[in-house]
Amino acid sequence: MELRCRLDTVGDRPVLHALGEIDLATLPVLHDQLTRAISLHKRTTLWVDLDGVTTLDDTGVGVLLGAAGRARELGGDLRVVCTSPRLLHRFALTGFDRAVAVDPHLHG
Repeated sequence: MELRCRLDTVGDRPVLHALGEIDLATLPVLHDQLTRAISLHKRTTLWVDLDGVTTLDDTGVGVLLGAAGRARELGGDLRVVCTSPRLLHRFALTGFDRAVAVDPHLHG
């Protein structure tokens, strides 16, 4: 499978929707889309919706962490929207959820 990303606005929040697999093969797509979205939305919070993601490996977690750091350097932040028990478990095991806010839905 591949990875598709779509940048959208939900209410007044920029949201990058990811659909598919995030692994070594699709990292360039994720990295490019995150970089673009962060550049377009400096000094604000970018939400990354992972509910359409079927696979997320450690390299993908690393790219998300790096993107959160870049967003913060530019005066913004990055938050993840996720309800998948499997991905939430991965976030807890890796400590990702202590570095980046993970929410079940978009909120203020």
